[in-house]
Amino acid sequence: MPKSKRNRQVTLSKTKKKGRDHKEAIVNAIKEAAEKYSSVYVFSFENMRNQKFKQFREQLKSSSRFFLGSNKVMQVSLGRSASDEIRSGLHKVSKLLRGDAGMVFTNLPKEEVERLFKDFEEYDFARTGTVATESVDLKEGPLDQFTHEMEPFLRKQGMPVRLNKGVVELVSDFIVCEEGKPLSPEAARILRLLGIKMATFRLNLICRWSPDDFELYIDGPEESDVE
Repeated sequence: MPKSKRNRQVTLSKTKKKGRDHKEAIVNAIKEAAEKYSSVYVFSFENMRNQKFKQFREQLKSSSRFFLGSNKVMQVSLGRSASDEIRSGLHKVSKLLRGDAGMVFTNLPKEEVERLFKDFEEYDFARTGTVATESVDLKEGPLDQFTHEMEPFLRKQGMPVRLNKGVVELVSDFIVCEEGKPLSPEAARILRLLGIKMATFRLNLICRWSPDDFELYIDGPEESDVE
C-alpha cells in the first residue's frame, strides 16, 4: 500500500538560499549609503562574537550603517576600479575588502570613530582551534572548584581524575593547553570551566574614505597597493 502524502515529514529547519535578489538588495543598500553618509571605513575583525558585534552596531545605529558579509558583493557595490566606482576613490576601499573584513558608513567625526574602534575590546572564552595565549597546567591534587557531579565529565575530557571522599582529585599533573598551540575541543571546554578567557574580539580600522580624503591606518597595506 503506497504511503500517504499527508503523513510525509517536512523539515521546518530548511531555509531558502540567498539568491540574486538578496545580493542586489545589498548592492543597492551600499550605493544608497555611499550617497547618504559622509565617510566610510573598512575594518578587520578578530574572534568575531555576533552578540557583541550586534551591541556595538546598535550603539551607532543613529549615525552609522554596517555591512558585513560577502567581500565580493561589497566590492562590486563600490566598484573595483576607477572606471566603475560609484564615487571617486571608492575603488581603493573596495580593494581592501578581503579576509575577515567589513564596512561602516557614518556621519560621525573621524576622531569619534577612531576612539570607538580603539576602545572596543571584548574578552571571551576561546573556541576549538584558537591559538592558546598562555600555557595552563593543573597540578596533582584536589580540584575544589569542581563539584563531585563534574567528575565523569572531566574524565571524558581526558583529565586523570577520581573522587576522593566526595572531592574531585587529579591523580597526576595535567596540561590543559600549551601557549602558541591550537586548542582541542576538550581544552576549550576545560578552560571554560576554569573561567579562563583567551579570545579577544577586536575591530581594527584599515582605511577611511571621504569625498576629499583617503587614509590608510597602520594595519593596512601600502597606499600604492590600492591605487
